[in-house]
Amino acid sequence: MTRPLTACGVAALAFAAAMAAPAAQTPSTTDDALIKRARGIHDRVIALDTHDDISPADFTAERNYTQDLGNQVNLPKMIAGGLDASFFIVYVGQGPLTPEGFDNAYKQAVAKFDAIHLLTEKIAPDKIELALTAADVRRISKAGKKVALIGVENGYPLGDASTAVKRVKEFYDRGARYLSLAHNGHSQLADSNNGEASGQWAHNGLSDLGKQVVAELNRVGIMVDLSHPSKPANLQAIALSKAPVIASHSSARALCDHSRNMDDELLLALKKNGGVVQTVAFATYVKTPPPASAERLAALAKLEEEFGLPAGSLGRGGRGGGGAGRGRGAAPDATGAAVPAPTTAPAGAPGAAAQGRGRGRGGALAQLPDDKRAEAEKRLAAIDKQFPPPPRANVKDFVDHIDYIVKKIGIEHVGISSDFDGGGGIDGWNDASETFNVTLELVRRGYTEEQIGKMWSGNLLRVMEEVRQVALKLQK
Repeated sequence: MTRPLTACGVAALAFAAAMAAPAAQTPSTTDDALIKRARGIHDRVIALDTHDDISPADFTAERNYTQDLGNQVNLPKMIAGGLDASFFIVYVGQGPLTPEGFDNAYKQAVAKFDAIHLLTEKIAPDKIELALTAADVRRISKAGKKVALIGVENGYPLGDASTAVKRVKEFYDRGARYLSLAHNGHSQLADSNNGEASGQWAHNGLSDLGKQVVAELNRVGIMVDLSHPSKPANLQAIALSKAPVIASHSSARALCDHSRNMDDELLLALKKNGGVVQTVAFATYVKTPPPASAERLAALAKLEEEFGLPAGSLGRGGRGGGGAGRGRGAAPDATGAAVPAPTTAPAGAPGAAAQGRGRGRGGALAQLPDDKRAEAEKRLAAIDKQFPPPPRANVKDFVDHIDYIVKKIGIEHVGISSDFDGGGGIDGWNDASETFNVTLELVRRGYTEEQIGKMWSGNLLRVMEEVRQVALKLQK
């Protein structure tokens, strides 16, 4: 039975028809020589992922990233896949704009900053080191260690007008090198992209405080991140910023019509600004899956009822974003895409920190006792086999977004990210151990080693250094 195409599916087909790949797909593109060449390139470039979520529970003496914890990014998986550098994320879900909410958010943020420092300074300083500059990234990688960097997702922990501006410098001193002014929910600084669906806005872009924070981010040397605020907020931030900006984990809206992605107007504005968009391998931002079969939906609904799980908590038939969603504050909708927790929910409440964001089944089943969880997982696997989920976005779909953005704004403005452990993941790049597959597909498409090096890290490091230079001038 033929199913209607989604908006993302129509856009992807139109793009594929309108554009020839940089290199023809022939049998020789999968031969040993090509794989060997891709391996050499992957080993020589610095593969840097700008968005990987963390949980402080995974940064303890007993349980930490020197072990394969079953999550998507840890040191064994980084080594296996040749992922050289990772921005670990200080993420706090949006909560109430009250003194109590701001205080709770600040404490959560500090706990994540402290966890990253514990890993790099106490737990595994011989294996991974914190980078504060682009030069640090190159030095640490050359020394044979993995590189940790810090990004802040959501400016909510900065607090109100009495604390926000001064905390920008505090977060810089703690190691933050990019910051997003909002997440899924309007913050005190900026409107969120998800206001587009509801038509409800708090600031019509940036708030006055948000504009002050942009100026302070420029002054101290933190990159402004566009990946979650609304389009008007992002256009205003680009216009105000005296330094290049980034989108730390976004894809092309022309290929997948999601408010988290960058449309052509934003892409062109980012190019003029000199910034970079870090194309994200988040399945439902790459390609909307077709609807699941009625039989699959019925089987999942029956399983949810039998185990006392909320309706739709198993993803309504899809495979979701693909990640475990560690530390995220939202549940999946009918397609498996993220639906934000209400911004009025108490910060730190269950669901503000425990629920999985990208893969509904991970968050839902984790709530069950061990014996029931094992049985539910067994039953879910049987459903997957009898009524397979719709196909998920894969590496080829992902690189289609890279191709599109390269053609729209140039190779100098394109980077790569995953959103691992925050919902990200696609077939072929579902954790750090599969990182080489992205390089292999780029080689298949005809990209050169120089171009691949720019996309994996060179462009981001250029922006990082330019932001530092702007800060030095402003501080004078």
